[in-house]
Amino acid sequence: MNAMTRRVVIGTAAVSMALAMTACGKAGDGDDDKGSGDSKTIGLLLPENKTTRYETFDRPIMESKIKELCSDCDVKYNNAAGDIETQKKQFDALVTQGIKVIILDAVDYKSTKSWVKQADKQGVKVVAYDRLAEGPLSAYVSYDNEKIGRLQGGAMVKALGAKAKDANVVMINGSPTDPNAPFFKKGAHSVLDKAVKKIAYEQDIPEWSSDEANRKMSSAIDKLGKDGIQGVYAANDGMAGGVITALKQRGIKVPVGGQDAELAGVQRLLSGTQDYTIYKQIKPEAQTTAEIAVRLLKGKDIDDVTDRKVDSLSGDFKDIPAKLYDAEAITKDDVADTIVKDKVYKVSEICTAQYKKACDAAGIK
Repeated sequence: MNAMTRRVVIGTAAVSMALAMTACGKAGDGDDDKGSGDSKTIGLLLPENKTTRYETFDRPIMESKIKELCSDCDVKYNNAAGDIETQKKQFDALVTQGIKVIILDAVDYKSTKSWVKQADKQGVKVVAYDRLAEGPLSAYVSYDNEKIGRLQGGAMVKALGAKAKDANVVMINGSPTDPNAPFFKKGAHSVLDKAVKKIAYEQDIPEWSSDEANRKMSSAIDKLGKDGIQGVYAANDGMAGGVITALKQRGIKVPVGGQDAELAGVQRLLSGTQDYTIYKQIKPEAQTTAEIAVRLLKGKDIDDVTDRKVDSLSGDFKDIPAKLYDAEAITKDDVADTIVKDKVYKVSEICTAQYKKACDAAGIK
């Protein structure tokens, strides 16, 4: 964005955001010679299916936008189900088939360096989606993830209110292989460390597992006691669900927050069991990624849809064109004016029989 373009150097210690790669190749063209290419197919590789957003929003939104912009284009999609080696095989297969644009949301950002370098040598353009990957990327689309962490921390402080300065807070962080997780953590710490008594217990959770979050929350209760916890920061809504189950089993009611505005998380907001979530408008992120992929496929410029440059987390790859979106912390009072207004979910999906009374109280009809 000309004068508004700014350079962002992303720190090595915290790995934030997601990787989207777009690969082009004829659907079903598994016998293509390497590098032969196909200007009508884009590869889409997503990292896991435990987080409901990927299959519910990211994939269909990108596929729809790609079709809108390129009616005769195909999308070759795969989900790695959290397995690094599976994703590598998926990525290599796209390259072998001659696909020239790959949208990649990496399972493990560190693992992608050799893949992306090899693909680049064969003229393949890789777009990192949501998580920043290592390698010579053509573009990166995500959110300002450290800012999201600050939003989470601020929402927790607000939920604690006057009790914040005397509060022991538990932190249930995201997956160590997700480059976004350290940024969420760093942003949250920058707020919580100054506002609460202490972070009394903290764990990173592999693969964002809600079951593991549940187990770690139980361990925190065993260690700190029922009265030793005043709030729980969970890095996303799936883990917040596991945390809340563990707290409920022990008869503990304290503020808990998450991220992603998952349907179950929104319902917990309305029913009062979860205090906040982070609402990220996935549609613009996914649509921008789709537009970048189609432009790269057609050999067109992407300068007007990226607004800054970033470096890879290792610092080995510089000036990657990027678009980073903002997000907002929401509580039950905001659901009507955000989730419902933006038609993220149908009212009928949110306000099932179990949540009808809560929806009525929140003015959601």
